[in-house]
Amino acid sequence: MSTIIEAKELSCFYGVVLGLNNVSFRIGPGITGIVGPNGAGKSTLIKLITGQIRPSSGTLTVFGGQPWNNPEVLSHLGYCPEHEHVHQDLRPVDWLQSLAVLSGIPGGEARKRAETTLDRVGLLRAHWHKRIGTYSKGMRQRVKLAQALLHRPGLVILDEPMNGLDPMGRHEISAILRLLQREGIHILISSHILDELEALCSQFLFLNWGRTLAAGSQTEIRSEMTRWPEQVVIRTDQPERVAACLGSAGHLRGYFLEGDRVMVWLKQPDRFYSEWPALLSRCDAQVFEVQSRTTSLSSVFEKVTSS
Repeated sequence: MSTIIEAKELSCFYGVVLGLNNVSFRIGPGITGIVGPNGAGKSTLIKLITGQIRPSSGTLTVFGGQPWNNPEVLSHLGYCPEHEHVHQDLRPVDWLQSLAVLSGIPGGEARKRAETTLDRVGLLRAHWHKRIGTYSKGMRQRVKLAQALLHRPGLVILDEPMNGLDPMGRHEISAILRLLQREGIHILISSHILDELEALCSQFLFLNWGRTLAAGSQTEIRSEMTRWPEQVVIRTDQPERVAACLGSAGHLRGYFLEGDRVMVWLKQPDRFYSEWPALLSRCDAQVFEVQSRTTSLSSVFEKVTSS
Protein backbone atom coordinates (compact mmCIF):
# COMPACT_ATOMS: atom_id res chain seq x y z
CA MET A 1 0.00 0.00 0.00
CA SER A 2 1.24 3.49 -0.84
CA THR A 3 -0.82 5.01 2.01
CA ILE A 4 -0.98 3.41 5.47
CA ILE A 5 -2.73 6.23 7.35
CA GLU A 6 -4.73 9.10 5.88
CA ALA A 7 -6.45 12.01 7.63
CA LYS A 8 -8.79 14.46 5.93
CA GLU A 9 -9.86 17.60 7.81
CA LEU A 10 -9.55 15.60 11.03
CA SER A 11 -10.56 17.30 14.29
CA CYS A 12 -10.99 16.06 17.84
CA PHE A 13 -12.31 18.07 20.79
CA TYR A 14 -12.57 17.23 24.48
CA GLY A 15 -15.52 19.43 25.35
CA VAL A 16 -14.17 22.92 24.72
CA VAL A 17 -10.54 21.71 24.73
CA LEU A 18 -8.89 21.33 21.33
CA GLY A 19 -6.99 18.10 20.66
CA LEU A 20 -6.59 18.22 16.88
CA ASN A 21 -7.81 20.99 14.61
CA ASN A 22 -8.62 20.25 10.97
CA VAL A 23 -5.47 18.28 10.10
CA SER A 24 -4.92 16.50 6.79
CA PHE A 25 -1.97 14.25 5.93
CA ARG A 26 -0.89 10.92 4.48
CA ILE A 27 1.58 8.48 5.99
CA GLY A 28 3.22 5.90 3.74
CA PRO A 29 5.14 2.67 4.40
CA GLY A 30 8.27 2.56 6.57
CA ILE A 31 9.15 4.29 9.82
CA THR A 32 7.36 7.59 10.50
CA GLY A 33 8.01 10.02 13.34
CA ILE A 34 5.23 12.11 14.88
CA VAL A 35 7.01 15.06 16.43
CA GLY A 36 5.80 17.93 18.56
CA PRO A 37 6.09 19.53 22.00
CA ASN A 38 3.82 18.63 24.89
CA GLY A 39 0.26 19.57 24.03
CA ALA A 40 0.87 19.38 20.28
CA GLY A 41 -1.79 16.71 19.70
CA LYS A 42 0.45 13.63 19.44
CA SER A 43 -1.39 11.60 22.10
CA THR A 44 -4.78 12.55 20.66
CA LEU A 45 -3.70 11.39 17.21
CA ILE A 46 -2.43 8.08 18.58
CA LYS A 47 -5.73 7.51 20.42
CA LEU A 48 -7.59 8.15 17.17
CA ILE A 49 -5.35 5.80 15.17
CA THR A 50 -5.68 3.02 17.76
CA GLY A 51 -9.47 3.41 17.97
CA GLN A 52 -9.56 4.57 21.59
CA ILE A 53 -11.55 7.69 20.68
CA ARG A 54 -13.54 8.77 17.64
CA PRO A 55 -13.09 11.93 15.56
CA SER A 56 -15.25 14.97 16.25
CA SER A 57 -15.20 15.72 12.52
CA GLY A 58 -13.33 14.72 9.40
CA THR A 59 -12.07 11.23 8.57
CA LEU A 60 -9.17 8.99 9.53
CA THR A 61 -8.38 5.72 7.79
CA VAL A 62 -5.78 3.07 8.66
CA PHE A 63 -5.16 0.36 6.05
CA GLY A 64 -8.18 1.78 4.21
CA GLY A 65 -10.65 1.48 7.11
CA GLN A 66 -11.74 3.71 9.98
CA PRO A 67 -10.27 2.40 13.26
CA TRP A 68 -13.10 3.47 15.59
CA ASN A 69 -15.17 0.41 16.61
CA ASN A 70 -13.59 -1.62 13.82
CA PRO A 71 -12.02 -4.91 15.04
CA GLU A 72 -10.82 -5.77 11.52
CA VAL A 73 -8.61 -2.67 11.36
CA LEU A 74 -7.51 -2.90 15.00
CA SER A 75 -6.39 -6.52 14.52
CA HIS A 76 -3.61 -5.20 12.26
CA LEU A 77 -2.30 -2.69 14.84
CA GLY A 78 0.19 -3.14 17.66
CA TYR A 79 0.38 -0.46 20.37
CA CYS A 80 3.24 0.25 22.75
CA PRO A 81 2.08 2.99 25.18
CA GLU A 82 4.36 5.46 26.89
CA HIS A 83 3.40 4.43 30.42
CA GLU A 84 3.69 0.93 31.84
CA HIS A 85 0.67 -0.87 33.25
CA VAL A 86 2.11 -4.35 33.72
CA HIS A 87 1.99 -5.98 37.15
CA GLN A 88 5.53 -5.98 38.48
CA ASP A 89 5.33 -9.54 39.84
CA LEU A 90 4.57 -11.07 36.44
CA ARG A 91 7.16 -12.89 34.36
CA PRO A 92 7.24 -11.72 30.73
CA VAL A 93 6.93 -15.14 29.11
CA ASP A 94 3.85 -15.95 31.23
CA TRP A 95 2.30 -12.54 30.61
CA LEU A 96 2.75 -12.76 26.84
CA GLN A 97 1.39 -16.31 26.80
CA SER A 98 -1.75 -15.11 28.60
CA LEU A 99 -2.21 -12.27 26.12
CA ALA A 100 -1.81 -14.70 23.23
CA VAL A 101 -4.50 -17.00 24.70
CA LEU A 102 -6.84 -14.03 25.13
CA SER A 103 -6.24 -13.28 21.43
CA GLY A 104 -7.53 -16.74 20.54
CA ILE A 105 -4.20 -18.55 20.09
CA PRO A 106 -4.24 -22.13 21.56
CA GLY A 107 -2.16 -22.70 24.72
CA GLY A 108 0.78 -24.60 23.19
CA GLU A 109 1.05 -22.22 20.27
CA ALA A 110 0.63 -19.26 22.65
CA ARG A 111 3.69 -20.31 24.63
CA LYS A 112 5.73 -20.71 21.47
CA ARG A 113 4.55 -17.34 20.17
CA ALA A 114 5.54 -15.64 23.46
CA GLU A 115 9.04 -17.11 23.36
CA THR A 116 9.55 -16.32 19.68
CA THR A 117 8.50 -12.70 20.21
CA LEU A 118 10.81 -12.20 23.19
CA ASP A 119 13.64 -13.53 21.03
CA ARG A 120 12.62 -11.11 18.31
CA VAL A 121 13.01 -8.05 20.56
CA GLY A 122 16.37 -9.21 21.87
CA LEU A 123 15.44 -10.03 25.47
CA LEU A 124 17.94 -12.58 26.72
CA ARG A 125 16.48 -15.97 27.65
CA ALA A 126 18.10 -15.76 31.06
CA HIS A 127 15.62 -12.98 31.93
CA TRP A 128 12.42 -14.58 30.64
CA HIS A 129 11.43 -16.05 34.00
CA LYS A 130 12.45 -13.10 36.15
CA ARG A 131 9.80 -10.73 37.46
CA ILE A 132 9.28 -7.60 35.36
CA GLY A 133 9.68 -5.45 38.49
CA THR A 134 13.38 -6.39 38.57
CA TYR A 135 13.99 -5.22 34.99
CA SER A 136 15.88 -2.16 33.82
CA LYS A 137 14.07 0.50 31.79
CA GLY A 138 15.51 -0.84 28.56
CA MET A 139 14.39 -4.41 29.33
CA ARG A 140 10.86 -3.22 30.16
CA GLN A 141 10.74 -1.36 26.85
CA ARG A 142 11.59 -4.61 25.07
CA VAL A 143 8.76 -6.41 26.88
CA LYS A 144 6.31 -3.65 25.91
CA LEU A 145 7.45 -3.92 22.31
CA ALA A 146 7.04 -7.71 22.46
CA GLN A 147 3.39 -7.43 23.51
CA ALA A 148 2.78 -5.03 20.61
CA LEU A 149 4.27 -7.56 18.15
CA LEU A 150 2.68 -10.69 19.64
CA HIS A 151 -0.24 -10.92 17.19
CA ARG A 152 1.96 -10.08 14.17
CA PRO A 153 0.51 -6.67 13.26
CA GLY A 154 1.15 -4.74 10.06
CA LEU A 155 1.57 -1.42 11.89
CA VAL A 156 3.18 -0.82 15.27
CA ILE A 157 2.53 2.46 17.11
CA LEU A 158 5.13 3.47 19.72
CA ASP A 159 4.50 6.35 22.13
CA GLU A 160 7.77 7.88 23.42
CA PRO A 161 9.72 4.57 23.22
CA MET A 162 13.09 6.24 23.94
CA ASN A 163 12.06 7.96 27.18
CA GLY A 164 14.38 7.10 30.07
CA LEU A 165 16.80 5.07 27.97
CA ASP A 166 20.55 5.61 27.98
CA PRO A 167 22.38 6.05 24.63
CA MET A 168 23.09 2.32 24.33
CA GLY A 169 19.45 1.48 25.03
CA ARG A 170 18.26 3.94 22.36
CA HIS A 171 20.72 2.46 19.88
CA GLU A 172 19.49 -1.09 20.58
CA ILE A 173 15.80 -0.17 20.28
CA SER A 174 16.53 1.68 17.02
CA ALA A 175 18.30 -1.41 15.65
CA ILE A 176 15.27 -3.57 16.49
CA LEU A 177 12.92 -1.12 14.76
CA ARG A 178 15.06 -1.10 11.61
CA LEU A 179 14.97 -4.90 11.57
CA LEU A 180 11.16 -4.86 11.89
CA GLN A 181 10.97 -2.42 8.99
CA ARG A 182 13.04 -4.76 6.83
CA GLU A 183 10.56 -7.52 7.71
CA GLY A 184 7.76 -5.41 6.26
CA ILE A 185 6.25 -3.97 9.44
CA HIS A 186 5.31 -0.29 9.32
CA ILE A 187 6.20 1.76 12.40
CA LEU A 188 4.79 4.99 13.81
CA ILE A 189 6.81 6.67 16.58
CA SER A 190 5.61 9.59 18.68
CA SER A 191 8.31 11.70 20.30
CA HIS A 192 9.12 15.26 21.35
CA ILE A 193 12.85 14.58 20.81
CA LEU A 194 13.53 14.95 17.09
CA ASP A 195 17.29 14.28 17.28
CA GLU A 196 16.62 10.65 18.26
CA LEU A 197 14.38 10.09 15.24
CA GLU A 198 16.22 11.97 12.51
CA ALA A 199 18.49 9.03 11.64
CA LEU A 200 15.72 6.44 12.11
CA CYS A 201 12.65 7.73 10.30
CA SER A 202 12.12 8.06 6.56
CA GLN A 203 9.20 10.47 7.00
CA PHE A 204 7.78 12.83 9.61
CA LEU A 205 4.60 14.48 10.75
CA PHE A 206 5.16 17.76 12.62
CA LEU A 207 2.39 18.86 15.00
CA ASN A 208 1.94 21.91 17.20
CA TRP A 209 -1.16 23.23 18.99
CA GLY A 210 -3.29 20.61 17.30
CA ARG A 211 -2.29 21.63 13.78
CA THR A 212 -0.09 20.05 11.10
CA LEU A 213 3.06 22.05 10.46
CA ALA A 214 4.50 19.73 7.82
CA ALA A 215 4.40 16.12 6.64
CA GLY A 216 6.68 14.13 4.37
CA SER A 217 10.29 13.05 3.98
CA GLN A 218 13.17 14.99 5.51
CA THR A 219 13.97 16.55 2.13
CA GLU A 220 10.36 17.56 1.54
CA ILE A 221 10.00 19.11 4.98
CA ARG A 222 13.22 21.10 4.66
CA SER A 223 12.19 22.46 1.28
CA GLU A 224 8.68 23.23 2.54
CA MET A 225 9.76 25.07 5.67
CA THR A 226 12.93 26.78 4.64
CA ARG A 227 13.94 27.17 1.03
CA TRP A 228 17.50 28.23 1.79
CA PRO A 229 19.87 27.41 4.68
CA GLU A 230 20.19 30.25 7.20
CA GLN A 231 23.84 29.55 8.06
CA VAL A 232 26.68 30.24 5.64
CA VAL A 233 30.45 29.82 6.10
CA ILE A 234 32.65 32.15 4.04
CA ARG A 235 36.41 31.54 3.76
CA THR A 236 38.27 34.75 2.99
CA ASP A 237 41.50 36.65 3.60
CA GLN A 238 39.50 39.39 5.38
CA PRO A 239 36.82 37.70 7.56
CA GLU A 240 36.17 40.76 9.75
CA ARG A 241 35.79 43.01 6.71
CA VAL A 242 33.37 40.57 5.04
CA ALA A 243 31.26 40.33 8.22
CA ALA A 244 31.15 44.13 8.51
CA CYS A 245 30.26 44.47 4.83
CA LEU A 246 27.36 42.02 5.06
CA GLY A 247 26.22 43.58 8.31
CA SER A 248 26.09 47.07 6.82
CA ALA A 249 23.98 45.69 3.96
CA GLY A 250 21.43 44.45 6.49
CA HIS A 251 21.92 40.71 5.95
CA LEU A 252 23.13 39.46 9.32
CA ARG A 253 21.43 38.31 12.50
CA GLY A 254 24.88 37.47 13.83
CA TYR A 255 28.29 36.09 12.93
CA PHE A 256 31.23 34.13 14.35
CA LEU A 257 34.91 34.42 13.34
CA GLU A 258 37.30 31.46 13.28
CA GLY A 259 40.65 31.81 11.52
CA ASP A 260 40.06 32.66 7.87
CA ARG A 261 36.37 31.77 8.14
CA VAL A 262 33.31 33.76 9.12
CA MET A 263 30.06 31.95 9.90
CA VAL A 264 27.05 34.17 9.33
CA TRP A 265 23.40 33.81 10.35
CA LEU A 266 21.18 35.39 7.73
CA LYS A 267 18.09 37.53 8.21
CA GLN A 268 16.62 36.86 4.76
CA PRO A 269 18.27 33.82 3.12
CA ASP A 270 16.37 34.19 -0.17
CA ARG A 271 17.61 37.76 -0.58
CA PHE A 272 21.21 36.88 0.31
CA TYR A 273 21.42 33.97 -2.14
CA SER A 274 20.11 36.13 -4.96
CA GLU A 275 22.60 38.94 -4.21
CA TRP A 276 25.70 37.29 -2.75
CA PRO A 277 28.07 37.38 -5.80
CA ALA A 278 27.67 41.14 -6.18
CA LEU A 279 27.69 41.67 -2.41
CA LEU A 280 30.97 39.84 -1.81
CA SER A 281 32.65 41.53 -4.78
CA ARG A 282 32.07 44.88 -3.03
CA CYS A 283 33.68 43.78 0.24
CA ASP A 284 37.24 44.46 -0.94
CA ALA A 285 38.38 40.98 0.09
CA GLN A 286 39.41 37.74 -1.55
CA VAL A 287 36.72 35.09 -1.11
CA PHE A 288 37.94 31.52 -1.48
CA GLU A 289 34.84 29.54 -0.57
CA VAL A 290 31.15 29.99 0.27
CA GLN A 291 29.51 26.99 1.91
CA SER A 292 25.95 26.70 3.18
CA ARG A 293 25.18 24.72 6.31
CA THR A 294 22.27 22.30 5.89
CA THR A 295 19.59 23.08 8.45
CA SER A 296 18.82 20.13 10.73
CA LEU A 297 15.25 19.05 11.20
CA SER A 298 15.55 19.99 14.87
CA SER A 299 16.38 23.60 14.08
CA VAL A 300 13.69 23.76 11.40
CA PHE A 301 11.10 22.49 13.88
CA GLU A 302 12.24 24.91 16.57
CA LYS A 303 11.97 27.77 14.09
CA VAL A 304 8.42 27.06 12.96
CA THR A 305 7.08 26.31 16.45
CA SER A 306 8.48 29.57 17.81
CA SER A 307 7.31 31.75 14.93
